[in-house]
Amino acid sequence: MDPDTVRNTWTDRAGEYSPGYYAYYGPNETSEVIRDTLSEHLNHDAAILELGCGSGRHLAHLADHGFENLSGVDINAEAFDTMREAYPELAADGTFHCGSIEDIIEEFDDGQFDAVYSVETLQHLHPDVEWVFEDVARITDTVLVTAEIEEPVHESSSSDPDVNYVDSDTPLYYRDWNGIFTALDLVEIDVFRGDRDTTRTFRVSG
Repeated sequence: MDPDTVRNTWTDRAGEYSPGYYAYYGPNETSEVIRDTLSEHLNHDAAILELGCGSGRHLAHLADHGFENLSGVDINAEAFDTMREAYPELAADGTFHCGSIEDIIEEFDDGQFDAVYSVETLQHLHPDVEWVFEDVARITDTVLVTAEIEEPVHESSSSDPDVNYVDSDTPLYYRDWNGIFTALDLVEIDVFRGDRDTTRTFRVSG
């Protein structure tokens, strides 16, 4: 599957795993883990970016607990329509960018965000755009959090042990996030293993 095909599965996604789907379920355990992690390391006025923010359920949870400077990137334009309905204050107060991570991330300055995080998003990036990970580290000033699926949670339909499919056409790539980001001079300082996701917290060294 090529990068354009992977992107297209999320650009117009409807039904399960769509922006409306996640808005319906709202914040979850991972939202709480992200909140607790950021609260431990940052003040409430810290600049925070979510990669793959969807309709904003995790960011809305942060806003409800006092975080003020929130931004997000998502490839699906419907996500922001849903956000305006489900989380109107977040939509009005936050800063949002519609497009693929690889198209937008180069626009950000070095260390522009005190914290960058992703929830089951970086795992869907095609191997041809793995150069994005270096930019993720570049724009992070203090803390990076990855909450990604690192091993199969159900039987894979793929013969490749490094990829699974959310459904018939949406690949999920298993990656060594510790290895990726420690090689980019970040230091892993915490790991939390949930039912699906492994949440890793990295601090910028130096």
